[in-house]
Amino acid sequence: MIYPSNFEQKIGFQQIREMLSDACLSPLGRRFVERVHFLDRFDLVQRLLQQADEFAHILRSGEDFPSSYYFDVSEHLNRASLEGAFLEVRGVFEIKMSLRAIRQALGFFVESEENAYPALKALTKDVEVDRQLVAALEKLVDDNGNVKEDASPELQRVKRDLIGQQTALRKTINSILRHAKNEGWTPGDAEPTVRGGRLVIPVIAEFKRRIKGLIHDESATGQTVYLEPESVFELNNDIKDLENAYHRELIRLLTAVTNQVRHHLPSLKRAYQFLALLDFIRAKAVLANRIGALMPTLHKRPLLKWKDARHPILHLTLQAQGKKAVPLSLELDQEQRILLISGPNAGGKSVAMKTVGLLQYMLQCGLLIPVAENSEAGLFEDVFLDMGDEQSIENDLSTYSSHLQNMKQFQLFAGKKSLVLIDEFGTGTEPALGGAIAEAVLGQLHQQQVFGVITTHYTNLKNFAEKNTGIVNGAMRYNPAQLQPLYQLEIGKPGSSFALEIARKIGLPKNIIDKAGTLVGKEKIRYDKLLEQLEQEKTDLEALNATVAKQERKLKKAVEEYTALKQHLEESKQDIIRTAKGQAKLLLKDANQQIESTIEQIKRSQADKEQTKVARQELDTFREKLTPEPKPVFKKANGSVKTGPLQIGERVALIGQDSVGELLAIKGKTAEVSFGGLKTIVKLEKLERPDPTMVKEKAKKEKEFQVAQNQTKGLDVTQRMADFVHTIDVRGKYAEDALTTIMNFMDDAIMLGMPEVKIIHGRGNGILKQVIRDYVRTLREVASVSDEAVERGGDGASVIVLK
Repeated sequence: MIYPSNFEQKIGFQQIREMLSDACLSPLGRRFVERVHFLDRFDLVQRLLQQADEFAHILRSGEDFPSSYYFDVSEHLNRASLEGAFLEVRGVFEIKMSLRAIRQALGFFVESEENAYPALKALTKDVEVDRQLVAALEKLVDDNGNVKEDASPELQRVKRDLIGQQTALRKTINSILRHAKNEGWTPGDAEPTVRGGRLVIPVIAEFKRRIKGLIHDESATGQTVYLEPESVFELNNDIKDLENAYHRELIRLLTAVTNQVRHHLPSLKRAYQFLALLDFIRAKAVLANRIGALMPTLHKRPLLKWKDARHPILHLTLQAQGKKAVPLSLELDQEQRILLISGPNAGGKSVAMKTVGLLQYMLQCGLLIPVAENSEAGLFEDVFLDMGDEQSIENDLSTYSSHLQNMKQFQLFAGKKSLVLIDEFGTGTEPALGGAIAEAVLGQLHQQQVFGVITTHYTNLKNFAEKNTGIVNGAMRYNPAQLQPLYQLEIGKPGSSFALEIARKIGLPKNIIDKAGTLVGKEKIRYDKLLEQLEQEKTDLEALNATVAKQERKLKKAVEEYTALKQHLEESKQDIIRTAKGQAKLLLKDANQQIESTIEQIKRSQADKEQTKVARQELDTFREKLTPEPKPVFKKANGSVKTGPLQIGERVALIGQDSVGELLAIKGKTAEVSFGGLKTIVKLEKLERPDPTMVKEKAKKEKEFQVAQNQTKGLDVTQRMADFVHTIDVRGKYAEDALTTIMNFMDDAIMLGMPEVKIIHGRGNGILKQVIRDYVRTLREVASVSDEAVERGGDGASVIVLK
């Protein structure tokens, strides 16, 4: 049971229904949208949700599922069911294209993995499309809805003769018109036109006797008549006969194909029911992806266990403004059945209640809902709503009377599997009595074990919730310091209305606020102050926790960077030591060999002075090679040595490195240096003034690089790849011109490394297609050449896959 009768309008589901309807591709799906209603059968709801979830996955994955030609052909099928009737060309075209969409959808599920999309695959059972019927439809009309010239030999012959006669007629009448223009009998801009199905020429009325023929019409002013020259009578008659013959043959073909359609009507109706369901389910999936909806874990019993639930309409509205809706998380089960939400006005209480009602209603209508992963939901048998002003002149009901009428319905019909939604519970009458009646009604609903979400300002209801198990308080968070709502639902404590604080903020005189505080009583003030203090302490604690968490993240990052740097230094140290040891071994080996060689040379010469001198000189030369050269002292232009500390703006280099950079800043023992536009921080002691020759050499290389870059500026391969169009159209060109164009096109495609290109050459007599394909197959870089898909041009285009 859904109460009241205008539930959908009050809760906002009517807008959801409109969005669903807009997402449909055809009236087929819209008819299902109109029939959407609340369901309480577990197996049915689960199946509908599963279908929508699977289709949403298809859309998100970008798989090639047919989304065109969802035609509603009910009118055509009804016409075809009548004996002796025949379909129009438009009907044949729409049936053909929609059957193609159905076949593609069936093929999609056949080709998908065995366990993929089980709920959608179940819809394909008993859905068949006869191949011979599709072939007959394909033979009669093309993909643009035009009758094919070769639909039958007779139709082809008549069409050929008709074109020939029309060409002869056009030539003859153009000749007559030129002569008439030269004689001044027709207006200067006159052209042949059609009147009564016959080709005529416009003639100035005063010259109508100059040309023999039949007048078919005249202009509104009477100054021009439309005349059929006598010399074209026979041609016009022949054309009329051929048109009649063409029409007779077309009707024969249409009648034959209509008879085939009539024979398959039962299977066609099942197929179009399948197409309508696909359109409807697709619309549900489109809406789900738009609002970020998914399928929660479903239970047979009443249950709400939602994480980060969002009101879909509010979500889309704020999203359009570049904002985000604040999600709410809540849980209703057997131990916690009724949630009592309190808090200030405009704090989000009503939105929270509406969100619960709308999402639960959507769920039990088979729609996915915008909640986070791991959310759970159950099914209710009834949903009751009391919201807004229902004052009725016709029924002589005041606002409060209408609320009481609703309470009466809740008492009579609500039960253990009912969800009750009440907004601003108890308002509309004297506060003390209204609060008392609301508390009594709440107690009765609690005894009936209903589930519910109720919003209120009454303190006695908050106290009632604290004292009774099964009812839990909830508060809409508020910033007491700034007096601004946070739109966050916190379960477990009541909320304050902050009435006096808000009055103080908007500037109500202090004496009025103090008087109001006196009137309301110290206990109420103390209660609200306590709630306000708790809210402020919670806000401060959250801010503190956020700061601590931020510092912890920074500290964690610093520790990770330190650990990584330490590990890098250790690894570098070990590498340097290993390298140094290896070089030292080689150096020692070379030194020992040189010493042994010198001793051997001295021995062989028996310590001859000259030989010993030469040997020692060789040893000294070897030693000099091993001794590192002292660093050169660089002089300034005036000859003096540049000494002293490094200055900002100087050219500097890392000790032992060739890279030269600019010193940007000095901070204590560290410096900021720019190497080639890349800024880095290094220790000051690691920097030195570079060799001037090194600076000149680097400047020279940079200049050479800039020149080379300028020379290659015209060859911007990235830009060419961005500008490259993967499809080329050569229809209407001569074979020689088309081949030249294709050669250049394929050269660019191969050079830029394109994986696939398409050439549109049309059908015609097939010569252009053959010339192009013969050339393309000679290219070593071509992997395959094939026809385009039927719905995108078929054999009128070639798809070339490159290696």
